[in-house]
Amino acid sequence: MVERRYDLLAMGRSSIDLYAADIGVPFPEIKHFAAYVGGCPTNISVGARRLGLRAALLTAVGDDPVGDFILRFLEQEGVETRFIPRKPDRRTSAVLLGVEPPDRFPLVYYRDNCADMELTIDDVVAAPIAESRVLLISGTGLSREPSRSATLFAAERARAHGTAVFLDLDFRPTLWHDVRAYGVTIRLVLSLVDIVLGTANEVKAAALMETRDVRIEHAQVSESRIAGEVERAIGTLLERGPRALVVKRGAEGATVHLAQGAAIVAPAFPVEILNVLGAGDAFAAGFLYGYLKGWDWYRAARMGNACGAIVVTRHGCANFMPYEAEVLSFIEAHGGF
Repeated sequence: MVERRYDLLAMGRSSIDLYAADIGVPFPEIKHFAAYVGGCPTNISVGARRLGLRAALLTAVGDDPVGDFILRFLEQEGVETRFIPRKPDRRTSAVLLGVEPPDRFPLVYYRDNCADMELTIDDVVAAPIAESRVLLISGTGLSREPSRSATLFAAERARAHGTAVFLDLDFRPTLWHDVRAYGVTIRLVLSLVDIVLGTANEVKAAALMETRDVRIEHAQVSESRIAGEVERAIGTLLERGPRALVVKRGAEGATVHLAQGAAIVAPAFPVEILNVLGAGDAFAAGFLYGYLKGWDWYRAARMGNACGAIVVTRHGCANFMPYEAEVLSFIEAHGGF
């Protein structure tokens, strides 16, 4: 039997994140940025490691100083980096973010000629999927070739080795040529997935089969209609094979929808928001922690909510993920699980 050397192997995008240091300033007026590390699977790997899990990352960086910046940070955090290839003809990704709390966080992606989208099946073969308890893949990794085939191959390989597959829906509309292409691709991969993580809007986008835009403003339709659309979308995705779909609802907490029809609601922890970016990835790290500890769905989701609540009070993503003792103390201070 293969030794499970890692609790988590996260696969997908990585970047240097330049966050506005001028809080509350409109994007055109920003004068200073702080440099951090980001990207959904990268953030989750760091969050998991800080919670005490054994985490490895399968991303790709360019043969450039930005790649050096990311790898150095990950090595300092104790995330396993030896499976991360460098792509000499590609550039490490970058993201710029404005911070205008409580609800304006404009994002600009620089992913042309991006290294992490060049992950290949050979890169997957070299990765420790059989030695990992969980493989986490993301929606962005499915957005184009060769990363799409590599991600699908990784999920197939995980299934063959009894490694649980988590899918973070990670829907970034600007990284897809068509919203419907996102939905088709996600629905095709779900037969290989055990647990899905996403926001209500991501769930709707993944289930979308019509031509219309998925970005529905609350002012345009009733709350009951929105809720009904989300419920139908959840059913559509669970019919494809996952055991559970976890909907991250921000200040409303999280709901774990099971394939058998049950829904477990885990309340949020009220905090003052500085920056919402990275909260979903912190939630994923906390939820994975609970899942790998053998906790029930409610307690795992509460752990995720606590991690997310801590991160929204901070400036960035990976660099600000909380540590295990910190999260457990936070939960205790807020009345426990």
